[in-house]
Amino acid sequence: MAKTESLTLPLIYSIAIHAVIAVVLLISFEFTPSTPEAVEINLEQSDLDVSEEVVSAVTVDKAKIQQQAEKIRERKAEEKAAEQRRMQALEKRAAEVRRAREREEQRLAEIERQQELEKKEAAEARKQAAQEKKEAERLAQERAEAEAAAKAAEKRKREAEEAERKAAEERRKREEERRKREQQQREAAEREAQLQEEMEAERARRQAARQRQILTELEKYQALIQQTIQRNWNVDESMKGKSCELTIQVAASGFVKSVTTGNGDPNVCRSAQNAVLKATTLPVSDNPEVYEQMSTIKLTVKPQL
Repeated sequence: MAKTESLTLPLIYSIAIHAVIAVVLLISFEFTPSTPEAVEINLEQSDLDVSEEVVSAVTVDKAKIQQQAEKIRERKAEEKAAEQRRMQALEKRAAEVRRAREREEQRLAEIERQQELEKKEAAEARKQAAQEKKEAERLAQERAEAEAAAKAAEKRKREAEEAERKAAEERRKREEERRKREQQQREAAEREAQLQEEMEAERARRQAARQRQILTELEKYQALIQQTIQRNWNVDESMKGKSCELTIQVAASGFVKSVTTGNGDPNVCRSAQNAVLKATTLPVSDNPEVYEQMSTIKLTVKPQL
C-alpha cells in the first residue's frame, strides 16, 4: 500500500505541470504540440528511482516554459515598439494634414477677403455710375424742358389771339358736355338702381321659393322618419296619450349617429329611442341643403294606439 501511494503522488505532479504548459502555450498562440518522452514507471523499482525521474521531467518542462515565456515577452515588446512607431507616423501625418488645412483655410480666407473687397469696389463703381447717369439724365431733361418751354412760349405768342377766340367756345362746349354727362349719369344711376331692385326682388323670390321647397322636403322626410319610428316601435296601452321629445343626429347616408331624449314619459322615451336605434338608418334627402337642415332632427313622437 505504501509503495502504491509513493508512485501516485509523482504522477499527479507530472500531470499538473503538463496542464500548466498547455495553458501557457495556448494563450501565446504559438502552441506547438509536442509529445514529451514517456516516463516508464516500473513498479518493481525503488521509490528513490521514481522520484529522480519525476524531478528530471519537471526541470525540463520548466525550462521549456521559461523559454516560451521569453519568446512571448520579446514578441510583445516588438509589437509594442512597432505600434509606437506606427502611432508616431500617424501623429506626424496628422500634424502635416493639420498644417496643410490651416494653410488652405488662410488661403481661402484671403480669397474671400479679396472677393469681398472687389464686390465692395464694384458696388461703389455701380453707385457712382448710377449717380453720373442720373445727373446726365437730369441735365438732359432740363435742356429738353427749356427747349420745350421756349417753343411753347413762341407758340403761345403766335396763337394767343386764336386761343382767346376759341376759349369761350370751348368753355361753352365743355359746359354743355358736362350737363349732358351729368344727365347720362343720373339716368344710368336710375337704371342701375331699378335693375338692382329688380334683381333683389327676384333673388328674394327665388330664395323664398327655395326655402319653401326645402321646408316641404324637410316636412316630407320628417314624416318618413316618423313612419319609420312607428314601424319599429313596440308600444302598449300604458303609452296611450303620452309623448317624448327626441333629438336624432344622422349621417348623410341616413345612418343614425346618436339619439337623445328630452321631455316626455320615461317609458315612452326609452322605447322610442330603442325604435330609432332598431331602424339603424333613416330616410335622408340627397339634397345637401335639405340634409343640412335635417342632420340634427328634433321630433316629438307619440305612439299610435
